[in-house]
Amino acid sequence: MIHFDCDYMAGAHPEVLQTLVECNDVQTSGYGQDNFCERAKALIRQACEAPEAAVHFLIGGTQTNSTVLDALLARTDGVLCADTGHINAHEAGAVELFGHKVLTVPSHEGKVCPAEVEAYLHNFYADDTYEHMVAPGALYISFPTEYGTIYTRDELSALSDICHRYHIPLYVDGARLGHGLAASPDVTLPILAQLADVFYIGGTKMGALFGEAVVFAPGKAPKHFYTMTKQHGAMLAKG
Repeated sequence: MIHFDCDYMAGAHPEVLQTLVECNDVQTSGYGQDNFCERAKALIRQACEAPEAAVHFLIGGTQTNSTVLDALLARTDGVLCADTGHINAHEAGAVELFGHKVLTVPSHEGKVCPAEVEAYLHNFYADDTYEHMVAPGALYISFPTEYGTIYTRDELSALSDICHRYHIPLYVDGARLGHGLAASPDVTLPILAQLADVFYIGGTKMGALFGEAVVFAPGKAPKHFYTMTKQHGAMLAKG
């Protein structure tokens, strides 16, 4: 059996450690309100070609998923994902801990099929009793998937169109986003920023000591997301 590991099997890239040593004695205000964080946000917006995007820094992937989805979803909402999706299979029910049911659709080598997502949404609202059920309030996918597969640009575009038609956000788990972008022939960071309502750029599994950068499309950031990050214990005092 082939087993794939990632960069969090070790500490961090030497340049990350060296930079931390160099800025160790610099005094900052903390909580993400410092010049280092502001410069990082600016660089991320530039790389995404999204100057109006909202960028927030959280600690790890599970915290990021549960915080973002809790902020996006109403109390009556759940989240659609592949039955193999990380939030369904390997996060100890973190999303459900905050009151949002994970609603699954079949996985096809880790990916969701746009036609099946659309059928789920159509059938839900075609049911006269839908107000007695948990509503699909967002779609969660991971890029790459838990199986190491990647969505094509056309697949992402189809999922984005479906989500917009049903007025739910498309959320992309980017814990291993660097691997996905390196492997993809037609998906770039700017393309992802155009198609997803929110995604995150994973640092923990890509050579950093820890940290995930959440990127909300312009106007898509939930109100008081910074405060909700604090509530979820996902905010770094030393940004």
